[in-house]
Amino acid sequence: MSTMSDFKTIVFFDLETTGLDTTVCDIIQLSAVCGERVFNVYTVPRRELTESARNVTGFTVSDGVLSLRGRTVDTIPLVEALTSFIAFLRSFRHPLLLAAHSARRFDAPVLMRVLRQISLRQEFLQVVSGFLDTFLLSKNVYYGLASYSQVNLVDHFLGQTYDAHNAVEDARMLQNLFNSWSLNRRTVSRFIYNAALSF
Repeated sequence: MSTMSDFKTIVFFDLETTGLDTTVCDIIQLSAVCGERVFNVYTVPRRELTESARNVTGFTVSDGVLSLRGRTVDTIPLVEALTSFIAFLRSFRHPLLLAAHSARRFDAPVLMRVLRQISLRQEFLQVVSGFLDTFLLSKNVYYGLASYSQVNLVDHFLGQTYDAHNAVEDARMLQNLFNSWSLNRRTVSRFIYNAALSF
């Protein structure tokens, strides 16, 4: 279980999307990890993927079918994907924190916008109290690194490489990375943003 001593439960999550514009991009993959438990869903986006999103993620959509590097992926409707995500989160001690690398700038605004659009925001806020941004955390605590990308941090602190831009692997490696840091509660809390007020 990814908890810190006397700290809220932390669930590590990642989104793969149709692009980087947080005001319009659609979610394609939503994954989360807490301890050994893994959540993962795919959903067919309405919006076309940008060329760079296709290149980075390997996702393509043709005739309403989602493929990953040429192989068809099982998908569920967006509302079902997010309802099942909230149900997964509800199974932990809550209120809990959701952690993502660049949560503040990207993952949280996208997730909160989509939850609002499909009228699940209130339900979500009953379970999640805040977002933890591990990018801002690492940048402020570990000075002088060449890059604060998750891939570089995993290489630097864990000496590992992994399948980046696969949301499950991104979430799993973020949990391993965070757990390797052994930071105190006060340091971590500076990079937690209130889910209801911030987004």
